[in-house]
Amino acid sequence: MKGTEVLADAFGRIQDVVREAVEGLDAGELDARIDAGANSITWLVWHLTRVQDDHVADAAGWEQVWHAEGWDDRFALPLPAGSTGYGHTAHQAGTVRVDSGDLLLGYFDAVHAQTLRFLRGLGAAELDRVVDERWDPPVTLGVRLVSVIADDLQHAGQAAFVRGVLTRGR
Repeated sequence: MKGTEVLADAFGRIQDVVREAVEGLDAGELDARIDAGANSITWLVWHLTRVQDDHVADAAGWEQVWHAEGWDDRFALPLPAGSTGYGHTAHQAGTVRVDSGDLLLGYFDAVHAQTLRFLRGLGAAELDRVVDERWDPPVTLGVRLVSVIADDLQHAGQAAFVRGVLTRGR
């Protein structure tokens, strides 16, 4: 199995967890916060998707799906256009809301599809390409993608936990 196939499998597992966390919930449940400082399922899934979109688009030299496909307009969030959720305050996180899970999953699926297109076009040697020299050692594309996977899985797991709290006893 090639390294890019392993990465594609990992991104597919994120998709599975995200779908399990979101599907079947209404907007109120998706936007609910289990306490005033907690993140909602909406924010967690939106954030993990924004980070994946940002990082993959940067590595590929492509425009982010968020802007290219008009998801920024569809979400109509009261946040700066390039916001990914990184460094959000509890108040800012609370402004990320949806009318339905379809919006959230639509954006996630579009980013997932772009991620897979990018991975299919990569050769193994490209995973060694340096994409960020601000770190010591510099970050390679392979390390960046593994970092995105790790972050996405953490947030997807958090969304699954919040779902469990909200739907306990059903």
